Amino acid sequence: MFIPENIGTAPKIIFIKLPKKYMAGLSLYYSLDHGLFITGLNPNVSESHLATYFTEWGCITMCKIRNSPISSKDKLAYVRFSKEDEANQADWAGPHFIFGEECKVIRVVSPKMEPEGS
Repeated sequence: MFIPENIGTAPKIIFIKLPKKYMAGLSLYYSLDHGLFITGLNPNVSESHLATYFTEWGCITMCKIRNSPISSKDKLAYVRFSKEDEANQADWAGPHFIFGEECKVIRVVSPKMEPEGS
């Protein structure tokens, strides 16, 4: 019997940063999620604080904060919006000061992950 190694783990999300003019071409081949990759976060910020901050620009469908692989003190975040327009508006609204820290915000897309068994 074959048991996949990643059983019980979530699939990895691929973040792609590219100029806006190429997003339309990529969307011809893939269904895309639109979001922001955020660095320079205050160590005390939580996912709920971050999601609340970005709801000003649209509906947040995912908000994840992780420790940086470079330093355990630094945090990285991904905020996904329900629509491309919302992610664009949030990106263009910068600079973003969250919990007293100016954060670096990078507009990204990621291919939508198909649920297993579909």
